[in-house]
Amino acid sequence: MDSKDKLSEALETTYKAEVSDIKKEVKEIQLGADKADVDFNLTRKNLKELIDRGSEAIDGILKIASEGDHPRAYEVAATLIKTVSEVNTDLMDLHKKMSDMDKTEVNVNNTTNNAIYVGSTLELQDLINNDRSSRAKARQDVLDVTEDLDE
Repeated sequence: MDSKDKLSEALETTYKAEVSDIKKEVKEIQLGADKADVDFNLTRKNLKELIDRGSEAIDGILKIASEGDHPRAYEVAATLIKTVSEVNTDLMDLHKKMSDMDKTEVNVNNTTNNAIYVGSTLELQDLINNDRSSRAKARQDVLDVTEDLDE
């Protein structure tokens, strides 16, 4: 007598094991550039299905909440609405991520090493600080003679 027979005798029942066939669905794995597109389409389909089912569930729970006037039913409805809105946000994020992946980024490396300035130190100071510039001071000292001639 094995343990199953002992258990059946103790419970005064007969143990009948049901044999069922398990069917495995084999999905084909795709490699290459199409993989991201396939994943995007599958994820998009799943998210849209979740949104549709969530919308149906919201309709049902709102009917129950309005009929029963129980605070817990309204709490469940609010949570469900929040969850569906988060799934909508996830769908939009998915679109953004996919468009970011499609963009080919061109990084231009503009690192300049050993830059050389050809000029005098006076010209360099004039470029750096225009207020201290000797040319600016010279321009301030020059009188506009054309104004005096017009009179």
